[in-house]
Amino acid sequence: MQHEVTNIQPLLGKNGRIIEEGWARHPLWTYNRAMVKGSAFRIKEWEYYAIINQDEQWATAVTFSDLGYAGMFAIAYIDLNTGRVSQTDAIAPLTLGKLRLPATSTEDHELSWANKHLRIALVKRGEERHIMYACPSLDLGDGVVGLDVDITLKQPSALESMTIATSWEKKRTCFYHNEKVNCLGAIGTIRRGTNQQRLPLGSTFGVLDWGRGKWTYKNTWYWASCSGLVEQVPFGLNLGYGFTDRSVASENVIIYDSVVHKLHEVMFEYSSYLEEWTMKDNEGRLDLVFKPITDRSSNFNLFLISSKQHQVFGSFSGTCILDNGQTIVVNNILGFAEEVANRW
Repeated sequence: MQHEVTNIQPLLGKNGRIIEEGWARHPLWTYNRAMVKGSAFRIKEWEYYAIINQDEQWATAVTFSDLGYAGMFAIAYIDLNTGRVSQTDAIAPLTLGKLRLPATSTEDHELSWANKHLRIALVKRGEERHIMYACPSLDLGDGVVGLDVDITLKQPSALESMTIATSWEKKRTCFYHNEKVNCLGAIGTIRRGTNQQRLPLGSTFGVLDWGRGKWTYKNTWYWASCSGLVEQVPFGLNLGYGFTDRSVASENVIIYDSVVHKLHEVMFEYSSYLEEWTMKDNEGRLDLVFKPITDRSSNFNLFLISSKQHQVFGSFSGTCILDNGQTIVVNNILGFAEEVANRW
């Protein structure tokens, strides 16, 4: 069952449960933090951006999140030519909603946070998302120190996205509300050390992972994403599973020329993170090979709280079949696939 929601509506009812579960082509649900049942320590709110340059083969990512017990922030740079991963993180204790992440992904807003090591500012105005972050001390290798990103992502109103609202079968007041926006054209600058590069439109694409939810304590999920051009037409993939009860809808979609093409179930198969992955769906519409380049991994364990993450960057090749039966041939589009196991 792939229930498509088409009406604008509140996310949660008075009982703290999702009013209408399913998926949508645009963000139609309005999240209200006050309607969440249970402790504020369980509420998760986040914005994550990954930006990949297909021509020069580099990626950068920024995380801005309020996980209840703490705010977690991260900046990363991934050199896909050498496989080197550079990252810096910061934690702000007991944020509990104080970071004021917006209730919808569509409203204009400004988010910012900084300490002596890093600074992040995320600004949405109309159809543009201005992404700014920097870490002057980040070691990028080969004697290059310092990262400064100032990029604007274009999100036209016609661009469809994967938006989903689902809950856990054993506890329906635990929920996951998420939007993944692929194929965000990027312009702006990136400075590595003293070398500043201006990004022409068409060489670099971003993906937004926007989420709000109240999760169960222990979860493992799988997510894969890419955005690029196929014969000069914007193309993207959002594939994922393992998180919540997806009997009402999955989050598996192909994005082609701004339109979402819905897939049902998708599985990843791999024997190790840095060996080839295969990705296929249950209807014969997706047949992909993901070739890893490098593993952006992290592992922390603080007794009751732990997270083990493997975000593997690499390239996708294979075929995808659109809703109208058209076959799209994918050839070495850079993206990532991840496995994440959390207790928090």
